[in-house]
Amino acid sequence: MSVPVAGLPARLALSASAGAGRFCVLGSGVERWRGVRAGHRRGLSDLHLQLVPSQGFRDSPSWLPKYRSEPKSYVTSPKLATTLVQILKKEGKNPDQLFLECNPGPGILTQALLESKAKVIALESNRTFLPHLESLRKKVNGKLEVVYCDFFKMDPRNFGIVKPPIMISETLFRHLGIEAVPWSEDTPLRVVGIFPAKNEKKILWKLLYDLYSSTSVYSYGRVELNMFITEREYEEPWSSFGVYGQSGRQEKLKNKKPLEQINKQVGQNMCLIQLTPLPNLFTENLTSVNYDVFFHMLKQCFMKRNFKLMDHLQLLSPVNATAILKQIEKNGDMKITDLHPQDFKQLFETIECSKESCRWLFDDCMEEMIM
Repeated sequence: MSVPVAGLPARLALSASAGAGRFCVLGSGVERWRGVRAGHRRGLSDLHLQLVPSQGFRDSPSWLPKYRSEPKSYVTSPKLATTLVQILKKEGKNPDQLFLECNPGPGILTQALLESKAKVIALESNRTFLPHLESLRKKVNGKLEVVYCDFFKMDPRNFGIVKPPIMISETLFRHLGIEAVPWSEDTPLRVVGIFPAKNEKKILWKLLYDLYSSTSVYSYGRVELNMFITEREYEEPWSSFGVYGQSGRQEKLKNKKPLEQINKQVGQNMCLIQLTPLPNLFTENLTSVNYDVFFHMLKQCFMKRNFKLMDHLQLLSPVNATAILKQIEKNGDMKITDLHPQDFKQLFETIECSKESCRWLFDDCMEEMIM
């Protein structure tokens, strides 16, 4: 069965294949550090696992000149778009919430968001889709803005003169009339899209870097990310994660299945990760000033996952490792993959609180970590 995309020229009429497969949607999710235990509301956000019908992901059409853009995937099924909007707006308090949609393509999800009374800013990096999105904009009385822009290439680290679709967030947001709000307030906008298949991991690292440095979109407040990522990058055995309730105690996950078993049932999956910065993300000892040291620590830990915690501490810091472990109540024989995301923050802050004049040992890995 196919669903034609209404309102598009014949050569843009992408169809949605309604197969028997399903995809894995991860709603309200903690950042999923590979091999690290996840917790409930103790990292960037909390996590739940949902399975919904997979109907309507398509790659960019083969007729598009390859030199124009990298291959992209789009939501092309109205049914999938409606389900996604229900997930996105399930916990939303404001019916007029502002959504920033990345590469909407044929605009199927855009239309579903508009029908839910949301306001949408469509950032499209492929000129071919702009006329259709512009025609949609004229029908919705100020509820939709269309910009020729690539969200995933926004705010390049080393830039001179930038030209669309590459843009600077400050210029874009000023043009759109979006103002910064205090970190303690609710999310000023919600970003939704599909990570480009190329460099997914690097893009996610850059977004986390922007978050902890309070730069790019995060200079405007606690922006929420809702991004589809391939299971290839997300994949993680369920046994590597814990689920924590409001009390902070670990709970059993209902209907838990090994990922290998899920794969056999659902086929090729896409995962929706939701990252919402917590109001108390920053503390006296972890700030947007020393975030680079925190990232250095994380990078070193994940480059050597099988090392014991004691070995990592001795490589990272000249501070007495035994004393640090005693303060955080951890065993030096533990592996990094046995730590909860909150434990990394606690470890960093404990070392930062040390009275030693020299707290960290550095190398040149930072340039490789961030785009």
